[in-house]
Amino acid sequence: MMTVKEVSKLTGVSVRTLQYYDKIGLMKPTEYTASGYRLYDDTALETLQQILLFKELEFPLKEIKEILTRPDFDRSKALEQQITLLTMKKEHLEHLIDFARGIKLVGVKTMDFTVFDTRKMDEYARQAKEQWGQTGAYKEFEQKAKGRSKEEDQAVAAGLVQFFVEFGKLKAAQEKTDAAVVQTQVKKLQDYISENFYQCSNDILSSLGKMYAGGGDFTTNINDAAGEGTAEFAAEAIELYCGK
Repeated sequence: MMTVKEVSKLTGVSVRTLQYYDKIGLMKPTEYTASGYRLYDDTALETLQQILLFKELEFPLKEIKEILTRPDFDRSKALEQQITLLTMKKEHLEHLIDFARGIKLVGVKTMDFTVFDTRKMDEYARQAKEQWGQTGAYKEFEQKAKGRSKEEDQAVAAGLVQFFVEFGKLKAAQEKTDAAVVQTQVKKLQDYISENFYQCSNDILSSLGKMYAGGGDFTTNINDAAGEGTAEFAAEAIELYCGK
């Protein structure tokens, strides 16, 4: 675990900024000490890396939060797209530098503004954003939610919470995350998500597990409902299940 000051020193992100990320629910600490000090683990630092990459691509914090908290967010795919966008941005800047150097050496000879054209990069960014927000799983979730009443939505949400309450009971009973009863609970959770939200493959379930223990609102809400450490317990059980 690292303190907020240690994270700030490692990453160059100010303490004030990290505190703000906590306040808006963008990146919450993994846990707090008895004195209320923030502590961060490696999963939280991975989330911070994603935040900083999206910021380099000039995404607003609100959009970054929406992307990172989507149940079907694919970190690997997002990273590939970020690399492509950053490469395009790098090439664009290199062209601008060459253009400016040319003006310095020989002056303005033609009114050529093609070097300022960012349409290709903007179009790729637009398509990437659509994929982050409109994957098959997300569309399936929207379709299923559309046919439910407010009361039914509340019942489905309550049912999901109950799974974590059961995980909390298993943790309190000192069951190991690889125990058959715990792994059965993971399978039930996967089936429930598939039935009520979207088809939950092992890859999606694994991503959800990382999000549950990622230090954001999900972690806080799960632990508030089911007991401290339940989110991390469930995430470890999910990772074992998906690794089979």
